Amino acid sequence: MAINKETLRTRALTALIFVLVMFAGLFINEYSFIALFSIVMFGCLYEFSKIVKLINGKKYFLYLPLAFLYIILPIILLIDLGVNGNYYTHQIASGNTSRYSSLLPCAIIFSIWINDTMAYLVGSVIGKTPFSKISPKKTWEGTIGGLLLCIISMALLGPLIGAGKTISWQQWTVIAAICAFFGTAGDLLESKLKRLAYIKDSGTFMPGHGGFLDRFDSLLIATPMVWIYIKWFL
Repeated sequence: MAINKETLRTRALTALIFVLVMFAGLFINEYSFIALFSIVMFGCLYEFSKIVKLINGKKYFLYLPLAFLYIILPIILLIDLGVNGNYYTHQIASGNTSRYSSLLPCAIIFSIWINDTMAYLVGSVIGKTPFSKISPKKTWEGTIGGLLLCIISMALLGPLIGAGKTISWQQWTVIAAICAFFGTAGDLLESKLKRLAYIKDSGTFMPGHGGFLDRFDSLLIATPMVWIYIKWFL
């Protein structure tokens, strides 16, 4: 189906605004960071409640407690990784008096972006084997390619970042692998929910790009796993 120029411009403008808002929230200070992901949390909760209502009708409220595990807890853990980022990356011991750092949240977001982008590109070029009936466009070749390229990219780039030097390339490899694996699982989970609800997008807050859950589905599943690794093994 052909997409007209006006639609392309709208999508491009929406994507640009999204990126600018994300950058502002992540890099201004800890308060903008908390505000950003509080908005993300409430947006995801709103869309999740609508999807569950479409799936379960009048009994949808019985499933709403799952929202704590699926949305609220991951966002709380992500905020913790930012608000206490310098503590987790041992920057406090280096004389940094501020505990806030966007390094770990950015690492998760960037890893997921690399994985998604590389999986799409590799799958478009050499993808032949379907990965899952839930998401027919995904292929094994693309999924494995995205995972490997995500790991390689983060292993090379992570130690080059100032604060990232306190994390070894081996640890960056593990973080990237967790993000790629569980990020893909998060994408499949949200796709399954949308299939059950017979909808294409979770919402419309980003014209041409879907809703909050469409943008942050991978983040919601990957974040708790990264938090566990950083909390206990970093």
